[in-house]
Amino acid sequence: MHRQILSGPWWFRSADGTEWLPARVPGSVHLDLLALGRIPDPFLRDGLRHAAWVAEKDWEYRCAFQSDFALAAAERVELVCGGLDTVAEVFLNGERLGEARNMFRSYRWAVKPLLRPGVNVLLIRLRSPLAFVRAQHRRRPLPGLGHPGVAHLRKAPSHFGWDWGPELPPMGIWRPVALEGFSIARIADLHIRQHHHGERVTLALQARVERWRDLPLSMRITLMDPEGNVTRWELPVEEAFTAELPVLRPHRWWPNGLGEQPLYVVETELRSGDRLLDRRREVLGLRTLALQREKDAWGESFVFVVNGVPLFAKGANVVPLDARSPFVPEEDLDRLVRSAAAAGMNVLRVWGGGGYGDDRFYALCDRCGILVWQDFPFACMLYPLDEPEFLEEVRAEVSENVRRLRHHPSLALWCGNNEIEMLWPLWRWQGWRRGAELACLAAAHERFFYHTLPEWVRAEDPDRPYWPGSPSSGAFRREVNGDRRGDAHLWRVWHGLAPTAAYRARIPRFVSEFGLQSLPTSGTLAAFGLSPHPTLRAPALRRRQRDPGGMQRLLYYLTERFPIPEDLEDLAWLTQIAQAEAVRQAVEYWRRHRNRCGGALYWQLNDTWPAISWSSLDVYGRWKALHYAARRFFAPIALSLDAQEDHVEIFLLNDTPHPWRGTIRWSLETFEGQVLERGEEVAEAPPLQGTLIRVVEVGAWRRRHRRALAFVAERWEEGTRQDLRVALFAPEKDLRLPDPGLMVEVEAQGETMRITLRARALARFVTLMLPGADIVFSDNFFDLPPGRTVTVHAPLPPGWTPGAVRRALRVRTLADLPRSRGWRARWLRLRGRLVPRALLSRLLHLG
Repeated sequence: MHRQILSGPWWFRSADGTEWLPARVPGSVHLDLLALGRIPDPFLRDGLRHAAWVAEKDWEYRCAFQSDFALAAAERVELVCGGLDTVAEVFLNGERLGEARNMFRSYRWAVKPLLRPGVNVLLIRLRSPLAFVRAQHRRRPLPGLGHPGVAHLRKAPSHFGWDWGPELPPMGIWRPVALEGFSIARIADLHIRQHHHGERVTLALQARVERWRDLPLSMRITLMDPEGNVTRWELPVEEAFTAELPVLRPHRWWPNGLGEQPLYVVETELRSGDRLLDRRREVLGLRTLALQREKDAWGESFVFVVNGVPLFAKGANVVPLDARSPFVPEEDLDRLVRSAAAAGMNVLRVWGGGGYGDDRFYALCDRCGILVWQDFPFACMLYPLDEPEFLEEVRAEVSENVRRLRHHPSLALWCGNNEIEMLWPLWRWQGWRRGAELACLAAAHERFFYHTLPEWVRAEDPDRPYWPGSPSSGAFRREVNGDRRGDAHLWRVWHGLAPTAAYRARIPRFVSEFGLQSLPTSGTLAAFGLSPHPTLRAPALRRRQRDPGGMQRLLYYLTERFPIPEDLEDLAWLTQIAQAEAVRQAVEYWRRHRNRCGGALYWQLNDTWPAISWSSLDVYGRWKALHYAARRFFAPIALSLDAQEDHVEIFLLNDTPHPWRGTIRWSLETFEGQVLERGEEVAEAPPLQGTLIRVVEVGAWRRRHRRALAFVAERWEEGTRQDLRVALFAPEKDLRLPDPGLMVEVEAQGETMRITLRARALARFVTLMLPGADIVFSDNFFDLPPGRTVTVHAPLPPGWTPGAVRRALRVRTLADLPRSRGWRARWLRLRGRLVPRALLSRLLHLG
């Protein structure tokens, strides 16, 4: 095979215009217009409003090229469009090749007769997706959330707006365009399956070969193990090729936190004598994986088992990385996956309102040990699954993507959709009272997600589990979002205004969505275009809050524990801490019950634009408080404290397959460090469970020192402190934290900074900031009790000196927060919670 990528130069214009402008492929119309200064950045200030017209127009992309000499000699030449977004017509030298209506798949056309010896011209005309979905909605309205008509188009639903993202449907060529030439034969399909028998592993290769001439063929196979050792085979090829390849001394691939991620490379070459005809390269990780669903005392389990070890899934949901374009640069993908791994995550859910991940995303997950729960792109609406043309388009999409991704060791689960079953009662509430039509749609959806789609998946990937939807019980529209079986989305906290303590009222078998919103960091807030003295009612803030009523809910949950400051930067900081604490308490609670709960994936890992959202990483990859907290509460071995009215329970959470032995030291002390009671335990935590280490009675001390009392626990191993946790006995808004008297030392060790901190009194939520540099600290937003030392490491920013870091470094704690006058006076009880009356009266009109 010979491949010629049509990398440029490319040009584009509006279909009703005459001026051709330079373009980048892969990319999008929005990015090209932005690069030329024709639109403001939709991420900055109110640029979104000024870019709304882009998706209303049709656009054309053009490339002039000369085909390579090798292509002219090939017997068959195809034009391959890897990703067109979305409604497109393709022309080569004035001849119409065909059309596309699906951004999730590639399109191929045989073009050898159309290629010219000299210059060839490729034209791709992109139709307005908004015009398309409006026309489809007029033809056949379907119930759902979001933009009407989107269900008819195989494009990411979130491109048309979601409660965390803008309405900014991108258009463009988002994957490479290439010419591929073949002669004699090619590999039409290659599937490598693994057979594990104890310590022995065999690779079973199955290949389908497409021929144009009846000549003898052979398959040359090269297997390279993680240490660079190479084994080769060469075998004759018939119409259907199979081969059994033993793997000597196999190295197992493990999820993050359980072991290493050794990778094997399998190269297959289709040959005719000495002539190379086609080549495939696959990267494999040797592992077994199953979704364990067994009857037990609580219903039916839902646990991923890797290499025979049950896994507590720790991670988050991934949404599209950039609202302006589905094409994402390598460095952004790398930052996303490595940040997830650094926070101790072992599972990411690619959410169904976005699409399939890029090949580079899965390759990064392979290397970092991140399992991927892959939704198919169906979300929060009903689809025309009873229309044959639509089904045929989806069938081609599913077949291609399952084949594309099935060899990745990171790929753990195929899931049919997001929230279609959970939202079913909403369709009638929306006014869909045409019972017969809704019944037909119900039958079509049950047939598709419970029969047709799993059959398509099994035909291409029989070794990986399939799940019909999220949430689901495994039975269509029965026990959806329950605690006995399947997975659950817990949104009574936030959307239902239940207190965060409500997380502890439920132990689902698997929690695949839950979360709380926060504002981003000050550096990202600057993208909002705020005035010098912004208020919470500022239009710049309201534009970035896509959840109706979201600002009220954000403040409502903030007041569970904290006062509301008048300064926006303080408010952003506190909302991040409130978000981190809510998610921490929930995850630690479910980890304590891992014999019943199989995992917790919070909503959401990343942002698609600068926004107020549920993310732990903002659109620029900056770590919010939640992401730093996740590094602690997702740690393979973690301390967890549960402070009750009269006692504190100390837990050790061990998600490793090995027992942990060490020392737990605890103390009950005042904020200034006066120790009232202390103890030390030689502790052992069995593998793969949460263990109650000690219950400490504190009732008498709590009644006397409730507003100035802290419980401190430390985990020590071989003379080194591994973990430190602090629990308080009243909400922070009711406390008067003393000045911690922080002492900060900064040293440089090569390209690394070493920051040492000590405190004279309890420093709550110590936060390090280095304005002018985006860096990730080894720890942040942590507690520092008096008499202890914490050392934080971070890379020294390029061009910075230790002296410059000392001068610029900002360190803050909760004690630094200015208190608004009278913030403890005049409260309103709202759903059992005291909330400032004046504040709510000012903010009730906020959207």
